[in-house]
Amino acid sequence: MSEAENRELDALQAALAAEHAAVYGYGVVGGRIGEGRRAEARAAYDAHRARRDVLAREVRDLGGRPVAAAAGYALPFAVPDTGAAVRLAAELEDRVAGVYSDLVRAAGGERRAAAAEALREAAVRAVRWRGGSVAFPGLAERAGTASAPATPTA
Repeated sequence: MSEAENRELDALQAALAAEHAAVYGYGVVGGRIGEGRRAEARAAYDAHRARRDVLAREVRDLGGRPVAAAAGYALPFAVPDTGAAVRLAAELEDRVAGVYSDLVRAAGGERRAAAAEALREAAVRAVRWRGGSVAFPGLAERAGTASAPATPTA
């Protein structure tokens, strides 16, 4: 496998790991979100599950073994109520966007286009959750503490 293919596979695995964390995180969001935004949380959860499944297939197509989901993930802050659930959803989307920006850089062709679309979707969801946007979705977040997906716990 060439160096470029290795970088692409690594970026795919990172995106897959981020999607695993997002699926977990949206499980928490769904348990705390108010009724008015429950459908939005469910749609995001379903979108991340679908992306996760596609990424796992792509990793296998490149000859890799898809990274497994952790049994649990450390959340970036406590989520005791609806307000915190909304903040967590925005944070999850920011983190996913950052990982997809790495995949955009590493991939080419159709995979690059799909990664750019996933980045756009995550950025749009983050704006909806937050009620505001950032200049360069997936990049600005990486300058702060939001540069990595939620941390797996044992």
